[in-house]
Amino acid sequence: MARPVRIANFSGYLGDRFTAIDEGMAGDPVDVLVGDYLAEVTLAALAARYRKDPSRGYVEYFLDQIRPHLGAIADRGMKVVTNAGGFHPAGLAAALRELNPGLRIAHVEGDNVITRLAEYQDSGHALENLDTGQPLSSWGVAPMAANAYLGGWGIAAALAEDADIVVCGRVTDASLTTGPAAWWHGWARDDWDALAGAVAAGHVIECGPHAVGGNFSGFTRIANMLTPGFPIAEVAADGSSVITKHARDGGEVTVDTVTAQLVYEIQGPRYLNPDVTVHLDSLRLSQDGRDRVALSGTTGSPPPPTTKVAVFGQLGHTIVNTVYVTAPEVGAKVELLRAQIGKDLPAGADDLDITPLGTAAEDPETQWQATVPVRVMATARDRQALLELDLPGRLSSLYLQSVPGFFHDGGTNLVATPRGRIDYWPALLPMSAVPHQVVLEDGRTLDIAPPPETAVGAQPVHPEPAEAPAAAKVRKAPLGSVAHARSGDKGGNSNVGVWVPDERAWPWLRDTLSTTGLRRLLPEVKDLDIVRHEFPHLRAVHFVLRGLLGTGGSSNLRVDQVGKAVGEYLRAKHVLIPEELTDGTD
Repeated sequence: MARPVRIANFSGYLGDRFTAIDEGMAGDPVDVLVGDYLAEVTLAALAARYRKDPSRGYVEYFLDQIRPHLGAIADRGMKVVTNAGGFHPAGLAAALRELNPGLRIAHVEGDNVITRLAEYQDSGHALENLDTGQPLSSWGVAPMAANAYLGGWGIAAALAEDADIVVCGRVTDASLTTGPAAWWHGWARDDWDALAGAVAAGHVIECGPHAVGGNFSGFTRIANMLTPGFPIAEVAADGSSVITKHARDGGEVTVDTVTAQLVYEIQGPRYLNPDVTVHLDSLRLSQDGRDRVALSGTTGSPPPPTTKVAVFGQLGHTIVNTVYVTAPEVGAKVELLRAQIGKDLPAGADDLDITPLGTAAEDPETQWQATVPVRVMATARDRQALLELDLPGRLSSLYLQSVPGFFHDGGTNLVATPRGRIDYWPALLPMSAVPHQVVLEDGRTLDIAPPPETAVGAQPVHPEPAEAPAAAKVRKAPLGSVAHARSGDKGGNSNVGVWVPDERAWPWLRDTLSTTGLRRLLPEVKDLDIVRHEFPHLRAVHFVLRGLLGTGGSSNLRVDQVGKAVGEYLRAKHVLIPEELTDGTD
């Protein structure tokens, strides 16, 4: 039996720390380096670049990061797998060959289905929106990018053909780990439990420092948080794994930092992947030493017959600025600003969203405690309408005729240039209808077959907890004094997972965070469809807040566009907590 494969992440998104590959190369020995660059909207931006220049469309940031290390990668026999190919993986593969002709570069393609949308619809695939059920033909927006999510078997096939670097487009984030693990251990396509374990490990490390304390609600208890390192997954032959990090790097790997990533951007206990359906509710976590967390017990079953397709189109344009008002009477001041800014809007200006951010202190000690930022956003289908609106000019014209204490940051200019507003359309396609191919260094092309078996399975249903009798002694305190949370986005839906480190608090958390309880705490979700699930082994409750983000993070008008702060907002809410659970909390 082969030893566990050591797979190290070096990127969680386009813009992650530039030195991450430097750090990975200088850190503990690993077998495979993996880098994830593609948030759901990143492909749309790369598609625009690709249309302007067909030789581009990939992540040039990655090329700059890896350039100094290509010789060392060859000398050490390491493998590199990345989705930095974006909209043009063949282009990135060619660029890598030019930098180091001695390395064997393969790329995976087939995910880019933009040119096949009409063909799919003509053949009966309506590409219904996963949230609304409406067919793509009803959208009213011209698609600019469409990418199907591929699994990890193309990566595994490329590595089996001795590729040193495998360049992908839109594979699932976890596929960057699943492919190398399947290749290393020689798994069969129906080794469901092993594949499920690898997907779970890949999900944990896909967001880089997230698993090492980054964005963790318990960050004040993490050592050396100045520069948290990047995680490593040691994936064993049975799919179990240990999550760790480079020993010299900052941050920590604990059961809670790993839990934070496990409940992040999922849709429930059944985690659907093109290669396997992962039963996350079977997974167990345990501390296996300092900065080592073991993942075990994960089970899997055949994947669904379909895979997700992310379609993007330009909905219009937007412009946003921030100004400031000062207490007292902040509400009345914002209302007058709203009326003045919205007066005589030009034709074509669709929405004007004016949002005060925060509340002034009742008796401020400093001027800044009396200050409230006000975000002003305007949208329009036509860019020209926003130019005619001249939002910076409107704001600048109010200084002598609006409210007292009104100003903008004198160190910055008011933004005058509109930017594109991208809409998102999530849909499904049969995996058999999506090509999945590997192009090798010698020009050979390998076709990757769809899964040998598929199954349609629904998420489990967890009954709402009954109203629990009140504890004899309770204390009103922030939920975050006893619970952690992590939130994120999936298109127009925000998801938030909340868990407790203390197993004594699990029954209380389960009863407190019913759907009704959540609606009481968060007025923003009172009219939304909410899906609730429980993860007893993680002591976690998970919610999908359908429609909180409109149709997608790139097009909605919320300040927290992709819901990253919803979890912390929930933790800030005060609830009645049994006193025995608050011992030692502030």
